[in-house]
Amino acid sequence: MQDFLTIAEASQQIASKKISPVELTQACLDRVKALDETLNAFLLVTQERAMADARAAEARIMAGLSRGKLDGIPIAHKDIYNTAGIRTTGHSRLLLNNVPESDATVVRSWAEAGTVMLGKLATHEFAMGGPSFDLPWPPARNPWNPAHFTSGSSSGTGAAVASGMILGGTGSDTGGSIRGPAALCGLAGIKPTYGLCSRAGVLPLSFTMDHTGPLAWTAEDCALLLQAMAGYDPADPASANRPVPDFTEDLDRGVKGLRIGVVRHFFEKDHPVNDATRLQIAHALDVFEHLGADITEVTLSPLAEWNACGWIILTSEAYAVHEPWLKTRFNDYGELLRDRLALGGLIRAGDYVQALRRRRVLCQELKQAMSKLDILVSAVQPTEAPPIDSIPKWAMLERPSFTIPFNLTGSPAMSICTGFAAGGLPVAMQIIGKPFAEATVFRAAHAYEKATAWRRKRPEMALPVAA
Repeated sequence: MQDFLTIAEASQQIASKKISPVELTQACLDRVKALDETLNAFLLVTQERAMADARAAEARIMAGLSRGKLDGIPIAHKDIYNTAGIRTTGHSRLLLNNVPESDATVVRSWAEAGTVMLGKLATHEFAMGGPSFDLPWPPARNPWNPAHFTSGSSSGTGAAVASGMILGGTGSDTGGSIRGPAALCGLAGIKPTYGLCSRAGVLPLSFTMDHTGPLAWTAEDCALLLQAMAGYDPADPASANRPVPDFTEDLDRGVKGLRIGVVRHFFEKDHPVNDATRLQIAHALDVFEHLGADITEVTLSPLAEWNACGWIILTSEAYAVHEPWLKTRFNDYGELLRDRLALGGLIRAGDYVQALRRRRVLCQELKQAMSKLDILVSAVQPTEAPPIDSIPKWAMLERPSFTIPFNLTGSPAMSICTGFAAGGLPVAMQIIGKPFAEATVFRAAHAYEKATAWRRKRPEMALPVAA
């Protein structure tokens, strides 16, 4: 396999016998061998498991028993997803030898869909502390320029997908940890509606703001992956018991007549983005308008209010999760995470309760603002990827986040690439939908990707390496 394939393309080629799951998997493993010494995307490569999965998929397909569009597709899991008999560390010294007895629900669901598991992927420590250089494994690096940041916390997934080492992977998103790496690594990544995908068997960070979701090269690929992730799970108390729609059914409907609101003050006034990011969002809105969408301005509470509310809740709940270890193994955490977690121990109960009350008001505000709209558009990141050694410990407190508002509301929110800026690094926009309206988000993202050329450009370092 010499060309990069999307999941949709690979699925078609597997179905038509143009490529086998074994060939596809071996090509991905070869790419891991050639590139991961630079990118540090994998904490563990499960080569034997991958080849066994690939051979099983090939046998099913040859026998006419394909499990669907994900059968034989190489993937990997963020290392906060439990994998039975396979080390799961949270990228932390505290779980250095942790081997779960059972799979996370999503891991099991993807396996049942026929995916081929290549291994476990780097993350920020326990999905919050990074990029850290004092952990047992180094941080993942950006394939567009390895001296630059991937964002986090689904850092390894972003690097592995962008470089073509896997075709898709799992992420988690508590304040932007799917959408951030998708933006800086030039991918598509969706945080689904709160409760759509199970979190059972996934190391927690914030019980009321954690989401599981996929990252892949295109919106279509994310829709295929989400199809196999979504669904009710009684093991997750927040799981929504409702039917799962076909996320690909409306992909090709286009955006004609779609009502799009732009939260322009978020990224032009409240936290101004750089020129490249702003211009590419403006261009994307022009594309949507040219395709027949109706564009209107939307005003919400200042971004700083959303950010303050979100970070008080997230940090308080993260401290509650980690308090026992903080009291007994404080110095086993990396510096970034232990300091960020310790901050949560200083937040008063009254502040936490007031943040919960404010959250209800903000949720109602967004519901009202979107009552006559289909989607919102905003920024994801303020710039292209910065150097990996330039990230402040308290970055989340210095400038408000574009992503955390939609963890507060639980809305589906997706990052897609809108072009490239300085040094060829990607920039992105965020598409937000109404609760459980992922299909509409995918429809808009897919229409934009089809109307632009960005999905045809890959990181140069990820070109096939000669034997």
